[in-house]
Amino acid sequence: MSQPINWKKLEQWGVVLVALHSFLVCSLMVFFPQWMLEFAGWEKVDYVFFIKQSGAFHFVVAVGYLLEYWRHRSIGLLVVAKATAVIFLLALSPWGDAWAISFSGITDGLMLVGMVFVHLMAKRQL
Repeated sequence: MSQPINWKKLEQWGVVLVALHSFLVCSLMVFFPQWMLEFAGWEKVDYVFFIKQSGAFHFVVAVGYLLEYWRHRSIGLLVVAKATAVIFLLALSPWGDAWAISFSGITDGLMLVGMVFVHLMAKRQL
Protein backbone atom coordinates (compact mmCIF):
# COMPACT_ATOMS: atom_id res chain seq x y z
CA MET A 1 0.00 0.00 0.00
CA SER A 2 1.41 3.40 -0.97
CA GLN A 3 1.95 6.24 1.44
CA PRO A 4 -0.27 9.31 1.08
CA ILE A 5 1.42 12.44 -0.21
CA ASN A 6 2.69 14.68 2.58
CA TRP A 7 1.59 17.98 1.04
CA LYS A 8 2.94 20.06 3.93
CA LYS A 9 6.42 18.63 3.46
CA LEU A 10 6.12 19.08 -0.31
CA GLU A 11 5.08 22.70 0.23
CA GLN A 12 8.07 23.28 2.53
CA TRP A 13 10.46 21.86 -0.07
CA GLY A 14 8.75 23.86 -2.81
CA VAL A 15 9.31 27.13 -0.96
CA VAL A 16 12.95 26.21 -0.36
CA LEU A 17 13.47 25.33 -4.03
CA VAL A 18 11.82 28.54 -5.26
CA ALA A 19 14.00 30.52 -2.84
CA LEU A 20 17.11 28.65 -4.03
CA HIS A 21 16.18 29.54 -7.61
CA SER A 22 16.00 33.21 -6.61
CA PHE A 23 19.33 32.98 -4.77
CA LEU A 24 20.90 31.47 -7.91
CA VAL A 25 19.48 34.20 -10.14
CA CYS A 26 20.69 36.77 -7.58
CA SER A 27 24.20 35.35 -7.59
CA LEU A 28 24.42 35.33 -11.37
CA MET A 29 23.10 38.88 -11.68
CA VAL A 30 25.29 40.34 -8.95
CA PHE A 31 28.56 38.47 -9.52
CA PHE A 32 28.41 37.59 -13.23
CA PRO A 33 26.10 40.18 -14.83
CA GLN A 34 27.80 40.31 -18.22
CA TRP A 35 27.85 36.52 -18.57
CA MET A 36 24.19 36.33 -17.47
CA LEU A 37 23.13 38.90 -20.06
CA GLU A 38 25.01 37.16 -22.85
CA PHE A 39 23.65 33.75 -21.83
CA ALA A 40 20.12 35.17 -21.74
CA GLY A 41 20.49 36.42 -25.30
CA TRP A 42 21.39 40.08 -25.03
CA GLU A 43 24.32 41.71 -26.73
CA LYS A 44 27.10 43.19 -24.62
CA VAL A 45 25.77 45.74 -22.15
CA ASP A 46 28.22 48.26 -20.75
CA TYR A 47 26.16 49.50 -17.80
CA VAL A 48 25.16 46.66 -15.46
CA PHE A 49 23.93 48.60 -12.41
CA PHE A 50 20.27 47.69 -12.99
CA ILE A 51 21.13 44.04 -13.55
CA LYS A 52 22.90 43.97 -10.19
CA GLN A 53 19.97 45.82 -8.61
CA SER A 54 17.64 43.15 -9.97
CA GLY A 55 19.91 40.57 -8.40
CA ALA A 56 19.59 42.31 -5.04
CA PHE A 57 15.81 42.25 -5.46
CA HIS A 58 15.95 38.48 -6.03
CA PHE A 59 17.89 38.12 -2.78
CA VAL A 60 15.29 40.14 -0.85
CA VAL A 61 12.33 38.13 -2.16
CA ALA A 62 14.12 34.81 -1.59
CA VAL A 63 14.69 35.72 2.06
CA GLY A 64 11.10 36.96 2.24
CA TYR A 65 9.73 33.65 0.89
CA LEU A 66 11.60 31.72 3.56
CA LEU A 67 10.81 34.06 6.45
CA GLU A 68 7.11 34.21 5.62
CA TYR A 69 6.85 30.47 5.29
CA TRP A 70 8.82 29.70 8.47
CA ARG A 71 6.89 32.27 10.52
CA HIS A 72 3.36 31.89 9.15
CA ARG A 73 3.31 28.84 6.87
CA SER A 74 2.01 31.09 4.11
CA ILE A 75 3.16 31.92 0.59
CA GLY A 76 1.57 35.33 -0.02
CA LEU A 77 4.81 37.09 -0.98
CA LEU A 78 5.75 34.23 -3.30
CA VAL A 79 2.35 34.42 -5.04
CA VAL A 80 2.48 38.20 -5.46
CA ALA A 81 6.12 38.21 -6.63
CA LYS A 82 5.67 35.36 -9.11
CA ALA A 83 2.36 36.71 -10.46
CA THR A 84 3.96 40.12 -10.97
CA ALA A 85 6.95 38.52 -12.69
CA VAL A 86 4.73 36.46 -15.00
CA ILE A 87 2.65 39.46 -16.05
CA PHE A 88 5.70 41.69 -16.50
CA LEU A 89 7.79 39.14 -18.38
CA LEU A 90 5.06 37.81 -20.67
CA ALA A 91 3.81 41.32 -21.43
CA LEU A 92 7.34 42.30 -22.47
CA SER A 93 8.23 39.09 -24.31
CA PRO A 94 6.82 40.13 -27.74
CA TRP A 95 9.20 43.11 -27.68
CA GLY A 96 12.05 41.38 -25.92
CA ASP A 97 15.48 41.04 -27.39
CA ALA A 98 16.30 37.81 -25.57
CA TRP A 99 14.88 34.30 -25.32
CA ALA A 100 15.17 34.46 -21.52
CA ILE A 101 12.26 36.91 -21.17
CA SER A 102 9.49 34.53 -22.29
CA PHE A 103 11.30 31.52 -20.82
CA SER A 104 11.47 33.23 -17.42
CA GLY A 105 7.81 34.21 -17.62
CA ILE A 106 6.80 30.63 -18.36
CA THR A 107 9.00 29.10 -15.65
CA ASP A 108 7.83 31.66 -13.07
CA GLY A 109 4.27 30.81 -14.08
CA LEU A 110 4.92 27.11 -13.55
CA MET A 111 6.44 27.80 -10.13
CA LEU A 112 3.42 29.95 -9.24
CA VAL A 113 0.81 27.40 -10.32
CA GLY A 114 2.70 24.53 -8.69
CA MET A 115 3.12 26.33 -5.38
CA VAL A 116 -0.51 27.50 -5.24
CA PHE A 117 -1.70 23.94 -5.95
CA VAL A 118 0.59 22.39 -3.32
CA HIS A 119 -0.35 25.10 -0.79
CA LEU A 120 -4.06 24.43 -1.31
CA MET A 121 -3.52 20.69 -0.95
CA ALA A 122 -1.46 21.23 2.23
CA LYS A 123 -4.26 23.34 3.73
CA ARG A 124 -6.75 20.53 3.02
CA GLN A 125 -4.48 18.10 4.83
CA LEU A 126 -5.00 19.83 8.20
